[in-house]
Amino acid sequence: MLNLPALTMRRAISKEEINQLPVLSFQEEIVFCEREKEMIAALEELNEYPVVGFDTESKPTFKKGQFHHVALVQLAMDRKVFLFRVFETGIPQELADFFANEDIVKVGIALDDDIKSLQKRKKFIPRSFVDLNQVATNLLIENIGVRNLSAIFLNGRVTKGQQTSNWENRNLTIAQKRYAATDAWVCLKIYEELAKDDLLDRYNYD
Repeated sequence: MLNLPALTMRRAISKEEINQLPVLSFQEEIVFCEREKEMIAALEELNEYPVVGFDTESKPTFKKGQFHHVALVQLAMDRKVFLFRVFETGIPQELADFFANEDIVKVGIALDDDIKSLQKRKKFIPRSFVDLNQVATNLLIENIGVRNLSAIFLNGRVTKGQQTSNWENRNLTIAQKRYAATDAWVCLKIYEELAKDDLLDRYNYD
């Protein structure tokens, strides 16, 4: 049970304050996996880590009722992020098994839509997913979402300039890859900050 009155972290932050913070950008190794065999090799490495950052990217929709399948899955370790181009490969069974592995925590933000979109491509039972928005709400934090939580816990600013770019492009730009990697990586770093201070409740989809 969390002792909420004892918590000292900020529970609110303004847009103006966020805009004054330094930019957070993942600067380590980014591995772009376009083929199923590359994904399977990456998962062998990821399966050795108890906690990974998680995010997805899809081509933006601009009309009501429009839908695009997930184009990219991002899985982050501390110094390496894998980008899985599932738009072309689909979701290999090994990746579905990874999502269902209760021994590996997958940390993300606003996970419901991500998981539902992935399940439209491949049926799996999601286990050991932690939604940082839910954790933050439990801690009475007023501002949620990746920009707000990165500012509160990492004292940095995540830029969203590539968010509405076309994630189905045959060749993703360096800026797109770095943006995608950063979004998954900051989820891992926020989780680690929460864990340091014993502020973490686990929210599982099982």
